[in-house]
Amino acid sequence: MGKLSDNYLDNVRLFDEVLGVDRSCDIVSRDYVIGGKRARIWVIDGYGKDGILERMGAFWLSLTAADVKHLTEMQDFADRFITFSETNVSFDVDDIVTSVLLGKTLLLAEDLAGGALMDCKDYPGRSVGEPMDGKVLRGSHDGFIEAVVPNMALLRRRIRDPHLTMEGHKVGTRSHTDAVLCYLDDKVDRKLLRELREKLEGIDVKSLTMAQESVAEAIRPRQWYNPFPKVRYTERPDSAAASIMEGNIVLMVDNSPSVMILPTTFFDFTQEANEFYFPPLIGSYLRLLRIIVFLISLLITPAWYLMVSEPGRLPGWLEFLSSPEPASLSLLSQLLVVEFLIDVLKLASLNTPDSLSNSFSMLGALILGDFAVQAGWLGPEVLVYMAFVSVAGFAQPSYEMGYAFKLLRVVLLLVTAVFDVWGFVLGVLGILVLLATTKPMVGHGYLYPLIPFNGKALRRLLIREPISRDNT
Repeated sequence: MGKLSDNYLDNVRLFDEVLGVDRSCDIVSRDYVIGGKRARIWVIDGYGKDGILERMGAFWLSLTAADVKHLTEMQDFADRFITFSETNVSFDVDDIVTSVLLGKTLLLAEDLAGGALMDCKDYPGRSVGEPMDGKVLRGSHDGFIEAVVPNMALLRRRIRDPHLTMEGHKVGTRSHTDAVLCYLDDKVDRKLLRELREKLEGIDVKSLTMAQESVAEAIRPRQWYNPFPKVRYTERPDSAAASIMEGNIVLMVDNSPSVMILPTTFFDFTQEANEFYFPPLIGSYLRLLRIIVFLISLLITPAWYLMVSEPGRLPGWLEFLSSPEPASLSLLSQLLVVEFLIDVLKLASLNTPDSLSNSFSMLGALILGDFAVQAGWLGPEVLVYMAFVSVAGFAQPSYEMGYAFKLLRVVLLLVTAVFDVWGFVLGVLGILVLLATTKPMVGHGYLYPLIPFNGKALRRLLIREPISRDNT
């Protein structure tokens, strides 16, 4: 839109039209007379802090003509009479409009060149309570919220280091959403930082409707067939701060309580905050238990189907597994039906009001459990294995990784049913090849520190080490 005009009334008409003073009920404008000069402010209702604006307005109205007679630049007025610390002067119309829509207050005055932008905004938001996921028995119980500025403060509170850098970006040609790269400038991988910065600046979208997920989908490698997550999310400030101290980069996007930790590898999903609030031995046990349970959840139903699909495959001491009770549906159909029914129950529980959640849980258990077995649709063994798989999915902190393993488990089950032993073997090899060929969003590789091999880093990921000078 160009630069501001030298004519005060032309500027007022321009911003009234562009900001929609007459057509949007939440755009607030107010005229002042400051020392005999006409002035006007624009602010979005719900963003401006009423107390600060009222105090500054009362101060401006008390100024006399002698106080402002010799001023010709808005910067001079801001230096003398605007007490709010976060204030800057701009002459660019596009920059001013974007700033007002971000929550800043615009002040124009007659015979003063430029517009003053006061960042006295207060975004509506919830308190920094503990997030629903990532709960811990010990440790802090605060969590990120949907506003990026309080989230930066939560990290600053934990890392009081001048090297902690908060690098701001605007993403989206229409939404101009705030995105912040958080890192230690003396420890971050410069090549990785440059790569991530170029990806952010190269995003060509109108808006980030889904916040961090929109950013992730815009910069992740194009592998639609690959279900493995390319980024790790957390709503815990302590986990994000620990990752920053290790040299990683945290990407925060406004309007989202989840931050992205980059680079992300497959082994990063084996860690959880609870492990670091227990002694190292217990933390290592919990981590190894999670890894073992997660691997079993991937293989247990295809392996069980392979063992019981033909008699005589099991050794004598495992014969009790080879005779599932007969049911109306075939064994393969039972496993697939329960897989999808569990997901249906999860989706239904998300939309169930809290007051009905207990009734819904009992109803779901009866339908999938006792009633299904008595009706002869499902065998009790199928419910046992699928119950274990369902519980195991909640034993690790990443929902994305859990659903990736679920899809691979279903595919492995189908391949095993079609090609028997060779199908199971080829299916497992296919999963390993898919894992090895997964392209990370940024960084060394998805299987780092296994490929390329880094023994020390791999040991730290698999075993909870005691807190040391370098270990966060």
